Amino acid sequence: MTQRVALATVMDRLSIDAVITDYAVAVDDGAWEDYGALFTPDGRADYRGAGGSEGPAAEAARWLAESLRPFPARQHLIVNRRLDLQDLGGYPGDRAQVRADYLSPVGPEAWDGESAPALVTGGRYVFELRRTEPGWRIRTVTAHRKWRYAPGSAAG
Repeated sequence: MTQRVALATVMDRLSIDAVITDYAVAVDDGAWEDYGALFTPDGRADYRGAGGSEGPAAEAARWLAESLRPFPARQHLIVNRRLDLQDLGGYPGDRAQVRADYLSPVGPEAWDGESAPALVTGGRYVFELRRTEPGWRIRTVTAHRKWRYAPGSAAG
């Protein structure tokens, strides 16, 4: 691998990481235009594994906006990111996959240090990304919820 190819690979990894971070921020802030801009024109989101819907990114944004409306206080974290960048014989390709865990506490209001979030979920995302003219974009995102806890509920 040449230094130029190595640098391109590092730049791709940083760009992809920024897209994943921007995804979390857009969802948490309810910035649905920003959310939509992170996807390819044919991009899709599959939230069925987390109790939601599946469809084009614009439909997913509408579903998220409606389902998260009761929880304006949210700060979901995307961690343990594992990135597989397409390898074309030592050169980076135009496809990537990111598998990452998420932790998502949500509540009806900002936490004051005494109250608990209304709901906390955890699981794993699988992102499929494509290199496009404006940069890396999400082709698909699939959420797989592993657990859910509602503080104060008996079953959790």
